[in-house]
Amino acid sequence: MTRIIEFLIALGIVAGLFVLIGVCLPGERHITESIETNRKMTIVYDTVNSLRRFKDWNPLVLRDKAVELKFSGPDAGKGARMDFSSKDLGQGSWEITDSEKNKRVVIAIDDATRGTDKVTSFTLEPTGKNDRNVKITQDYSVNYGFDLFGRYAGLYVSRHIGDDLKLGLSRMANMLASVPNVDYAAPEAPLVDLKVIQVPAENLLVVNAGNIDRNNDAIQKSIDDNMEWIKRTMDANGLVAAGPVRIVTTDFGAEKYAFDVALPVRKGSAAPAADKAADKKDGEAAAPAVAAAPVAAGDAAELTVKIPAGNPVTYVHAPAHRSAFASYTGHMAGLDLARNGLRAWATTTGNEVVDRPYESWKGGVAKAFTTDGSYDLYWAVK
Repeated sequence: MTRIIEFLIALGIVAGLFVLIGVCLPGERHITESIETNRKMTIVYDTVNSLRRFKDWNPLVLRDKAVELKFSGPDAGKGARMDFSSKDLGQGSWEITDSEKNKRVVIAIDDATRGTDKVTSFTLEPTGKNDRNVKITQDYSVNYGFDLFGRYAGLYVSRHIGDDLKLGLSRMANMLASVPNVDYAAPEAPLVDLKVIQVPAENLLVVNAGNIDRNNDAIQKSIDDNMEWIKRTMDANGLVAAGPVRIVTTDFGAEKYAFDVALPVRKGSAAPAADKAADKKDGEAAAPAVAAAPVAAGDAAELTVKIPAGNPVTYVHAPAHRSAFASYTGHMAGLDLARNGLRAWATTTGNEVVDRPYESWKGGVAKAFTTDGSYDLYWAVK
């Protein structure tokens, strides 16, 4: 009996010490980690201001590769939310509660670990020579209140959560390094109307232009010559243009430019002679019927096209697909930067680009070699 009493007294002392120490432990924990990247501020901000690339950098997905992620709310900014469900990790969510452009993003976290009011924030700060780099600082805070077990768990938060912050930032920096370092919101890459669209199925006449010298005259001549081949195929099959000429880029090198010339087509009659004469006066390089034809709407049915002997044109029925899209105005020499800007935007918003990019030269070929050229840019995404 005496030993039982001694045991209970010892147990009471231990319990008392547990409570006393627990009460003395901090009821809140705060951790900070940081890393630098040489990506543009626009890219970094858009990355942390959206949860679409969460799986590409956050360590959560490394613990359970079968974790299910569900997105809701806007794609970016306040209200953007990601819910996760896992057999190993339980259920939880991340939701952006506040953001200040190019400065700070605040995210509320709900998960199965102890504590309440869990918040992580990303603070962005220009750094390095001429502020070319961006310092990303991630903070994490949690409130344990009077949960004594939670307060004891807080003793290890720097090891568990802190290690996650370090790993997450490291993975984010590596992820950002794969994004073209083009500020798609800057004046030197004036892209507008950035979005992902559904492109309908189309009928295309395509000519491989080959590897052309990066010389404006050589490029324009190649386009004009290949458009003539396309026009002959159109005339032989009773086709008219269903949209402006397109340039599909294969490789834009330092000295050579490899591309295809393509034209969407449909069945129909050629443009009236008066329109042809008017187009000729405007000095457009493309065939008159091409410049005047309207754009077809909806999925186009596959056509039967016979290519005249010796004609290098090929017929392609392009299936419907999703595509990153933007509009650009300026000289065609700026299109390479614009293409990289579109790819940077698409990648940053969680879309993987596939296939080759192309531009629809809305203003015509001749105008494209002036600062008044206008284009719609497309890059297919998964």
